[in-house]
Amino acid sequence: MSKGLPKRSDDYSLWYNELVKKAGLAENSAVRGCMVIKPYGFAIWEKMQRVLDDMFKATGHENAYFPLFVPKSLFEAEEQNAEGFAKECAVVTHYRLQNDPDNKGKLRVDPAARLEEELIVRPTSEAIIWSTYKNWIQSYRDLPLLINQWANVVRWEMRTRLFLRTAEFLWQEGHTAHATAEEAIAETEQMLNVYADFVENYMAVPVVKGIKTPNERFAGALETYCIESLMQDGKALQTGTSHFLGQNFAKAFDVKFASKDGSLEYVWGTSWGVSTRLMGALIMTHSDDEGLVLPPNLAPIQVVIVPIYKGEEQLAQISEKVNQLKKELQAKGISVKYDNRDTERPGFKFAEWELKGVPVRIAIGGRDLENGTAEVARRDTKEKSTQQFDSLTAYIPALLEEMQASIFNKALQHRAEHTTKVNSYEEFKDVLENKGGFVLAHWDGSSEIEERIKEETKATIRCIALDAEEEDGVDMISGKPSKRRVYFAKAY
Repeated sequence: MSKGLPKRSDDYSLWYNELVKKAGLAENSAVRGCMVIKPYGFAIWEKMQRVLDDMFKATGHENAYFPLFVPKSLFEAEEQNAEGFAKECAVVTHYRLQNDPDNKGKLRVDPAARLEEELIVRPTSEAIIWSTYKNWIQSYRDLPLLINQWANVVRWEMRTRLFLRTAEFLWQEGHTAHATAEEAIAETEQMLNVYADFVENYMAVPVVKGIKTPNERFAGALETYCIESLMQDGKALQTGTSHFLGQNFAKAFDVKFASKDGSLEYVWGTSWGVSTRLMGALIMTHSDDEGLVLPPNLAPIQVVIVPIYKGEEQLAQISEKVNQLKKELQAKGISVKYDNRDTERPGFKFAEWELKGVPVRIAIGGRDLENGTAEVARRDTKEKSTQQFDSLTAYIPALLEEMQASIFNKALQHRAEHTTKVNSYEEFKDVLENKGGFVLAHWDGSSEIEERIKEETKATIRCIALDAEEEDGVDMISGKPSKRRVYFAKAY
């Protein structure tokens, strides 16, 4: 099997796009800017959904679903939010087509079917959800209201890249209402920690937890918390956000509650979300020139078993042993595929499953039958070992656990090696151009300096880390005093 993948070192962007397609994760669609997520890619997303959904429910959240369309008047009720998303909106203006009298067999928009009010195709759901919450919340007894929805959203993009930036993408969005600011802030921070837990312990991707600058804050929020991760090419990727909305949306949609003392007060809100962009993070953090490297906790197939045989009789003997092993591993919660296709040779199968990032490959041949052994290959390090067949039921779970930790530690080491402290603007620009990664520098807190750096270097402040140590310093451009370093990087 010829994979035909370019090398990361030659063209990282091309490597990424080709890998997504050749590994069967996604492809471009007939709709410009939109993608088709293929079964193997969707299987990974489903595992992400399943884990995250359990985490949300464990913290008291319930799932609901709200309309895809948002009336323009509702959308523009919270001015900052409307202004922030206005340029990305797809808008429905008519409700009907008709036969085109000038082009037989073609259709046109019926000019008489114009909507009285335009509908915005959901770019985010705060407007439609908070207009609904006005009917759901009357008393402190209705709080906290903890709702999540799994949905698709549309944000019009001209320059797209599979999973990372598409006009339509899948995500979840949590929207909660609380009686006090303190409760809402605690919720915002709790969900940031849920995301960090998931990304590190399931995706094996290290994160930096922090808050965004006012320039980078979610439109309509008082504070945006985020987790930032570093890809192999030295660019950052935002892997999750959690927003403290204050009372902005409550006031925009008149969402009030009767408190215990009888007074009428506005509720306090949050919103938080992650999207199929996580798929991009998973691919770019771990994969290599041979294909995907999937952490075991999210791999749709954790173990693939390939028979190497001569004749149907030998295949039957191998299959008998393999089917028993498969049953025992599945009983331990491990997903196993027995690839006994007779249409492909073992070498082709090895290359195919390597491309797809299956963590463990077991090969069993005639000699292994005689010796009671099997060859075990791990995808991350490509190490092979011969193991006693009867010990595999115990060996494989331990190996998968070891691989999960190893994949995370490799990414953590890469981040450490590509996180650099600088004290001058010249050094800052040199690191960005020649090394990449996170650059820790002092910043005076002004949007003017932030915008200048972005314009001149294309680097943005990714976050002000929550665990940032106080350190007296000066801004590398203005020379004004600073109390801590912030994380800069070029980003996706």
